[in-house]
Amino acid sequence: MNTPIADFVRRYAASGTARLHMPGHKGRAFLGCEPYDITEIAGADSLYEADGIIAQSENNAAALFGSARTLYSTEGSSQCIRAMLYLCLNCRARGARPVIVAARNVHKAFVFACAMLDFEIIWLWPESMSSLCACEVSPEALGKTLSGLDAPPAAVYITSPDYLGGTADIAALAKVCHEHGTLLAVDNAHGAYLRFLSPSLHPMELGADICCDSAHKTLPVLTGGAYLHIGKHAPAAFAQQAKQAMALFGSTSPSYLTLMSLDLCNAYLADGYPQRLCETVERINALKQRLTARGWRVLPGDPLKLTLDACAADTTGTALAQMLRENGMECEFADPETLVLMLTPENSEEDLARLESALGENLAAARPWPVLPAAKGERVLSVREAMFAPHETIPAKEALGRICGAPTVACPPAIPVAVSGEMITKEALELFAHYGIDEVDVVAE
Repeated sequence: MNTPIADFVRRYAASGTARLHMPGHKGRAFLGCEPYDITEIAGADSLYEADGIIAQSENNAAALFGSARTLYSTEGSSQCIRAMLYLCLNCRARGARPVIVAARNVHKAFVFACAMLDFEIIWLWPESMSSLCACEVSPEALGKTLSGLDAPPAAVYITSPDYLGGTADIAALAKVCHEHGTLLAVDNAHGAYLRFLSPSLHPMELGADICCDSAHKTLPVLTGGAYLHIGKHAPAAFAQQAKQAMALFGSTSPSYLTLMSLDLCNAYLADGYPQRLCETVERINALKQRLTARGWRVLPGDPLKLTLDACAADTTGTALAQMLRENGMECEFADPETLVLMLTPENSEEDLARLESALGENLAAARPWPVLPAAKGERVLSVREAMFAPHETIPAKEALGRICGAPTVACPPAIPVAVSGEMITKEALELFAHYGIDEVDVVAE
């Protein structure tokens, strides 16, 4: 597969052209990558008005992912989430309300988008709360929610895979959405690679109308590289207005280093990646089986995630993370109950062997996984009203009864305990304490 962006940038870097344009480093090597760091010069195309090399590269990506249209982001899935929600609201079907039905484990980028776009949210809550990161939504529960509305929402929004690797039944959820006259939007930030499994488990293959992928999370792409995919059966206006939507939320100075890496990734995916991925998944599955035999409990889900239940080892995920750190390894995420390790074909056999050796055998007696409360706070203000009101930061233990301002949560996992405009409840205080959140942002009194 051709790589038009990378080819152009390399030719320009080798040309010896005097750079009488931005950026200010003029291609001189301070970090080492500067010769390839360019701007929208003649022939380089322009991300939000693409009709040249960027358009060619995005078309290559669309062919690889089986979408009606794929657009590049150099500002991660956060930009794509905002554009996705804008399209769902702005291009919604006649009679649909400016409402998004969303599983509660949204990334805070979703909340920030709500503040900017000023839409109503109807939350889908799990039947039992096991983790801030997880929110299992069954097709039956979704159907019941949609049947109870007086008009279809603009879209249903779910996160799959979630941060722990949990995956939703996207095909069944898409069917329910379409039967109720609405669309399915998926935050697939952790699942770009799912397209290349056999069979494909990517949302575009399973009936979602629109989704985002963080390419940089699971593919060899620089941080910030992401895709917005539009399904082949999505409203035609989605593809027509997609660039406008992305431009609305993106910088006019996108990183050509990131664009170059997205472009090169197309060739990587087209050149035997499915086979390499299959072999990697087999190695990971074998490691999971060996760890299970040694007393570890591995949570099911996302094939490239290895998520350990720390409760089954009578410890915490944060303690396990520190142990790995002391052995020269760094995890993706840890909380009181879990340790999350993200693996790809670029992890060596040595990486897996070091991990297995460091974990050893789990001989501890399991402690019960705590039952966490759901922080279903009363909505007092809209997200927009709360986000744009004067704020103050106070100790979390003093926040009972206050109105949440900006979501206070670290990234990862960037999933809010309380959402802007909600009254902070005692259940929220319990979750703040559980996840080590000491201060919260509230609307000033």
